[in-house]
Amino acid sequence: MFTLIPLPAFDDNYIWVLHDGRHAVAVDPGDPAPLIAFLDTHQLALTAVLITHHHRDHTGGNVLLRQRYQCAIHAPDNPRIPAVTHILRGGDSVNLAEPDMHFDVLATPGHTLDHISYVGHGNLFCGDTVFGCGCGKLFEGTPAMMANSLDIILTLPDTNRVCCAHEYTLSNIDFAKTIDGTNPALLERERTDRALRAKNLPTLPSTLALEKTTNPFLRFHDPDMTAFASRYLNRPNLTPAEVFGAIRAAKDAWDG
Repeated sequence: MFTLIPLPAFDDNYIWVLHDGRHAVAVDPGDPAPLIAFLDTHQLALTAVLITHHHRDHTGGNVLLRQRYQCAIHAPDNPRIPAVTHILRGGDSVNLAEPDMHFDVLATPGHTLDHISYVGHGNLFCGDTVFGCGCGKLFEGTPAMMANSLDIILTLPDTNRVCCAHEYTLSNIDFAKTIDGTNPALLERERTDRALRAKNLPTLPSTLALEKTTNPFLRFHDPDMTAFASRYLNRPNLTPAEVFGAIRAAKDAWDG
């Protein structure tokens, strides 16, 4: 039995910790301080770090954590990521002895070209590929690239917990309502997640089932989202990647 913890970091990041009561794995520990405090409080030994992509708010703890715990650092192949001990690509796997864990590695480029995600023990650690009711901006990839990455994620079991790296859910819901405002699942999610944030509780992890019904970026095959994209681009017969691209462009414009 493993315990899953979202540790707040910076203004809106989460460092995900999965532990068995003795040994722990951390995902995207950009700020080592809250992770070290948690490990010390619960007397946990950090044995591995899983990195999804090269952005500093995900990798900033690598050097100190490697020095302090001699932990393995698993990451995509990018020289900008420090202290890496194990380079990963899509199709690889991560097998740990302590804690006894296995993760499949998915190539999920779009937000960045090097982005990977980890699937294991009922969890999807998706970094900045999927957010609660949203997805990452396309800093390096294309809409077609991100749509393909999301299609891979959509094949996973609905029960997977979606462990995103940022608490952006309420803002994403606000945008989703502008293009999908009659979706009853979305409106119910808004009630639930606003109540959580009012208590300063995380909206995450969500589930893939919830994202499939409420997240417009995962619904780019849905007729409602296709109709929106056709109106937005003022042309019919769009490909799924074009539908996704229209939703992403609308969100970028909404963000200002």
